[in-house]
Amino acid sequence: MLSKCANPQCSTRFLYMRGGKLFRWDQLRGVKELGLSVKDSQRIEFFWLCEKCAPTMTVVFREGVGITIKPLRPRPLLLLAS
Repeated sequence: MLSKCANPQCSTRFLYMRGGKLFRWDQLRGVKELGLSVKDSQRIEFFWLCEKCAPTMTVVFREGVGITIKPLRPRPLLLLAS
């Protein structure tokens, strides 16, 4: 069950789907991609990024870590004048 934004640094609570972006993670598909055998049961999880976080972040799966967030665009490098 969703309770808050998937961004650990954001405390926005999920009250209703009016803003932000909802992500669906099919656990069975993820396990099959790793080549593991599984039972026929399927587990679906949902993650939500609030209206403030969704424009700059996305939810991704990282092997060994699980579901996490990452920036949509890399931060630009600042070039220092010599």
